[in-house]
Amino acid sequence: MHFGRLSTSSRLQRALKALQQADGEISTMQLARSARICAVNSVVAELRANGADITCRQVVVNRERRFFYTLLKSPKGYET
Repeated sequence: MHFGRLSTSSRLQRALKALQQADGEISTMQLARSARICAVNSVVAELRANGADITCRQVVVNRERRFFYTLLKSPKGYET
């Protein structure tokens, strides 16, 4: 997989900041809105490739799947 570098990607930096500011879990929609990103799952994969430890939890609500992300550890040099 080709992935962006956190040091040069404002998109990844915005997503990481939103995850860091979340009080625990953040939904796909909340992350997309607060970080102004699309393809949240791809951005999370890129952040993981840059060293972030992020979990994903799936919940079914009214027969619809919703995903919630939690940042467990920021990449080295990006800790808050």
